[in-house]
Amino acid sequence: MSAPLVLALMTVCFLSFGYLGVPVPFSLMAGVFIGALLSDVSLAAIIQKIFDGVDSEALLAIPFFLLVGELMSSANVVVRIANLSVSLVGHIRGGLSQVVVVFSMFFSEMSGSTTADVAVMSRALGGPMKREGYEPAFIAAIIASASTIAALVPPSITAVVYGAVGNVSIAGLFMAGVVPGLMIGFGLMIYCYFFGPSGLRKPRAPLRQVVFAAGDAALPLMIPVILLGGILTGWFTPTEAGVVAVVWIVVVVIPALNRGHIRKIPYDFCLAGLIFSLPLITIGAANAFGWMLAYLRGASCIAEVITSLAGNDPHLIMLLMVLLFTVVGDFIEPVPTIIIFMPLVNTLTEAGDINAVHMGVVLIATLAFGLITPPYGLVLLMASKFVGVSFAKALRAALPIYLVFLGTIAFAIYFPSVVLWLPQKVLPESVGCFKSPAGTGYICPK
Repeated sequence: MSAPLVLALMTVCFLSFGYLGVPVPFSLMAGVFIGALLSDVSLAAIIQKIFDGVDSEALLAIPFFLLVGELMSSANVVVRIANLSVSLVGHIRGGLSQVVVVFSMFFSEMSGSTTADVAVMSRALGGPMKREGYEPAFIAAIIASASTIAALVPPSITAVVYGAVGNVSIAGLFMAGVVPGLMIGFGLMIYCYFFGPSGLRKPRAPLRQVVFAAGDAALPLMIPVILLGGILTGWFTPTEAGVVAVVWIVVVVIPALNRGHIRKIPYDFCLAGLIFSLPLITIGAANAFGWMLAYLRGASCIAEVITSLAGNDPHLIMLLMVLLFTVVGDFIEPVPTIIIFMPLVNTLTEAGDINAVHMGVVLIATLAFGLITPPYGLVLLMASKFVGVSFAKALRAALPIYLVFLGTIAFAIYFPSVVLWLPQKVLPESVGCFKSPAGTGYICPK
């Protein structure tokens, strides 16, 4: 049977099972096994590719970042971060909607997980927002939108997967994601100020209260300092940074702020391991699907179509990739999307002479946007379930917010110098810079 026909049957099988409600990893594996049976690929080779997908040291960072978020939320340490957010922006028009965004900007730098952000913010701020009169649809929309910041800013789990699979500097992706992440955060705050409900505006917190709230949250806020400080100084890798952050929480934060939670720590470890099993099996299945896609020349065919339309124009190539990832991200989660299409991404990155970190940040931002778009919209779906509102109503409330994401993605495409400025300053070699032959400074590619 011809390769295009096999590839088409694989895709139809995967989508059919997906629409029937079969979990994504099993839908992917069904498509892969169909492809193997209709081609000359052995089932033993497919099983090997599934295990190869999870056999990566860099992926060990994921369970530790998940554990950080789980420990922080279950130990009720996040209340201190919420209080700090309220003291900083609770008086601004939009009230608690502004607090949601600022809270997410803080918590995203600890968990790296969009789903963890949704769960924590829905529990911590969903109820108070309802009591202050916010519409449930708006609550779900703003919580879901703010949670996507975790996909960009360090320690983003999406960036870890992208770097591990694509052989791209994870530290460079962390640093390059800061500017788009902040743009989404401040963009959401501006939207809430001008177009969101006014909410219940609290009196401006005096400086003494802000300082007290900051001191109260100082220990958990040391986590992003530990993560970024260790990675930037080269003291440890992203995986080791996750281990150090867990040790800090278990040894320092919980005993100091919530000693009664110590007996529940083993449960948190078990729950984090259980949560990690979900993306892990998806990573393995997606790796096998992506390998089959490359083996059947599916990635090459898509690359030829895109290069025939865009030539070697890097901006046009990235725009077409954004379009592709937006459509795909509407149906599949970011992790399997990255793994399946990484051969295509690498081919087009070389064709357009695009910096690998720049391409990574643009695509990660696009996949973050896909988390709040129909029909899948994972985090918007989760937020609507937590808040208790229909997905359709939450979607209508989120539609105007799409402009914030589209503007951020467009900015990231056309202003790479701004996006790459931070990694070039702190980790120049992560974005392709090399030491000057003169012995001072670095020379970075244009």
